[in-house]
Amino acid sequence: MKKSRGVLVLALTAIVTALLIFTSAVGFGPTGTGAAKNIKTGLDLSGGVSITYQASKKSPTEDEMADTIYKLQKRVEQYSTEAQVYKEGDNRIIVEIPGVTDANKILEELGKPGSLYFIAHKDAEGNENYSLDLTTGEYKLNKTIEELEKNGGIVLTGTEVKDAKAAVAQDDMGNNAHVVSLSLTKEGTKKFAEATKTAYEAGEDSIGIYYDGSFVSVPNVQSEIKDGNAQITGMESAEDAENLASTIRIGGLKLELTELRSSVVAAQLGEEAISTSLIAAAIGLALIILFMIFVYRIPGLVSGIALIIYVCLDLIALNAFDLTLTLQGIAGIILSIGMAVDANVIIYARIQEEIAAGKSVRTALQNGFKKAFSAIFDGNITTLIAAFVLNWLGSGTVKGFAQTLALGIVLSMFTALVISRYIMYAAYAVGVRDEKFYGKRKERTPIRFLQKKKVFFLVSLLLIISGPVAMLAFKGTSGEALKYSLEFKGGTSTNVTFKEDMSIADIDAQVTPLVEKVTGDRNVQATKVVGSNQVIIKTVTLNVDQREKLETALVDEFGVDAKEITSESISSTVSSEMRADAVKAVVVATVLMLLYIWFRFKDIRFASSAVLALVHDVLVVLAFYAIARVSVGNTFIACMLTIVGYSINATIVIFDRIRENLAAGKKKEDLETLVNASITQTLTRSIYTSLTTFIMVFLLFVLGVSSIREFALPLMVGIVCGGYSSVCITGALWYVMKTRIKKTEKLRIRQRAVA
Repeated sequence: MKKSRGVLVLALTAIVTALLIFTSAVGFGPTGTGAAKNIKTGLDLSGGVSITYQASKKSPTEDEMADTIYKLQKRVEQYSTEAQVYKEGDNRIIVEIPGVTDANKILEELGKPGSLYFIAHKDAEGNENYSLDLTTGEYKLNKTIEELEKNGGIVLTGTEVKDAKAAVAQDDMGNNAHVVSLSLTKEGTKKFAEATKTAYEAGEDSIGIYYDGSFVSVPNVQSEIKDGNAQITGMESAEDAENLASTIRIGGLKLELTELRSSVVAAQLGEEAISTSLIAAAIGLALIILFMIFVYRIPGLVSGIALIIYVCLDLIALNAFDLTLTLQGIAGIILSIGMAVDANVIIYARIQEEIAAGKSVRTALQNGFKKAFSAIFDGNITTLIAAFVLNWLGSGTVKGFAQTLALGIVLSMFTALVISRYIMYAAYAVGVRDEKFYGKRKERTPIRFLQKKKVFFLVSLLLIISGPVAMLAFKGTSGEALKYSLEFKGGTSTNVTFKEDMSIADIDAQVTPLVEKVTGDRNVQATKVVGSNQVIIKTVTLNVDQREKLETALVDEFGVDAKEITSESISSTVSSEMRADAVKAVVVATVLMLLYIWFRFKDIRFASSAVLALVHDVLVVLAFYAIARVSVGNTFIACMLTIVGYSINATIVIFDRIRENLAAGKKKEDLETLVNASITQTLTRSIYTSLTTFIMVFLLFVLGVSSIREFALPLMVGIVCGGYSSVCITGALWYVMKTRIKKTEKLRIRQRAVA
């Protein structure tokens, strides 16, 4: 790169960085387009709409309620991945959608959850089940639903529709047309195949879609549909297609629901929670930049600029892609700042190694980026695979976490591999060429890690075993193996009407501490109903005595009328189906990561030892949850998923160095020495990355509110554990597998020779 071009790149970098900071902080125009303040936020940060439905059936079964809640959860995710659906009492369902303020609009768009029927036009004798009313121009039923069920007129019910989506397809003329694509269940596929065959043979007859007392569509059957996938054409606009798709989706619920009440609720957390998290982010970012400059000099300064650009791009992208951000999401971004340093550390450590090997600064820069690429690429791709699967198979907060994670990974790779490279080359071009500005890595004698592998394995085994032991002990004494929060096991919702309007700050400062003291729950969720003096307080399940104590405390402290306090049992917001989705997603993601590592490293032992180390980290953190009695809720899922991504990333870096050393003609070298050397060569990266990430999370723990502390504490354990396993466990596991299999093969050969 020429000097003039280097000056231009640095000038453009300064302008772009300033522009990105301005955009994310202030934005453009009267509405502040692009500003972080416009990011869609969750119910905990900005409030939203709360809708209470009541089942028309007086005594619905647990299965009916669970199925309806799960399907309704899938429906409302079109508004936000952070939307929550849970049971209140025996036959009520509450839907909470963050980031919206118009309850009536949501109710109108969502529709009335009721029964949906696909009805054949004619019965077996040729009589019309429905006909067109020429006076109104609308179709009407000629028979009751009960009669249609008896004579076989009901082709399908809404429960046999797996999904309905608005889409764009080409018509017979090659023009784009708005359609609704349907996918049916296995049972629905069989029924629909028979019904469409009958209708098609009758002269492309129609099958009417009947919902909530009227026909929403009466499409003609143009062919026999055997595969359970159908399209409804003739939509006038994308809005019509989306409305019909939404109606079909909401009609697939097992229970008919009636709206009982709806309200706009304020943020669950006050300004203090957000401001302290942002202060933690700012302090942490400043400390990391100073640390990188101290260790890596000019490259450290470059990484600081790249980090600032990364944070701004992340905030702008969250805005652009309309992703929902919760307080846990803010914690995730703060964590990603620490993890984004990793790519820079790998690159700059490589540059210092090249300079120490006698290469010129220019060659060292080129080789540093080139040699670091495979470790960065493989580490991030494995995590991206996990994010993709979690978004595909997960639901609710898992899906939201996956989207934020994927965005962070892509942007961190871009800033490290593209922006950092251009700035580094530009700095060299303008005259920053002396190796003292870049540092020189000292050659270290390989540390004998493998000689201590038995000690490391024993320590890990004891840590892992401590989890089940603690869980069994607590199960016997308290009845709970883990300390489940209300998101996992349900709880009590207490509705209090105060005599005066309570601000969010007042609730945080006065109400929440009182409730925590009386109930012993450290994860109280207090939500204000906008436009009233009502506050909804959610806690773990309270018995009769605890409810009475809470009621007495509220009356004594705030002068509340006891008649204005009501309590209801509520179900978990993380249903068993959502938990099953999360487990299934993690299992599938782990298998795909294993296959990818196997493919890239050409050795199943790399893949299997990486996955074993990942499982090790998860089990150790689970043991910490059990022993420390940290609440297991929505943040538990986010914490475990973060550790999975963090752990696999750290492991890949060491395996990449082992692969490189094996390929560099060092196969004659003793394998034990080679592995020790590989771990030692990457030790600085392991320590620095763990340290910078730990700093971010530690500041979050020190400055954050109680709910954030419960997220940060196990994360700190996970970071330490991830650093320990990558250095002390993964290489040792691979070495044991490698040498044991070789010994087994040699033994078999000898046995054959003797035989």
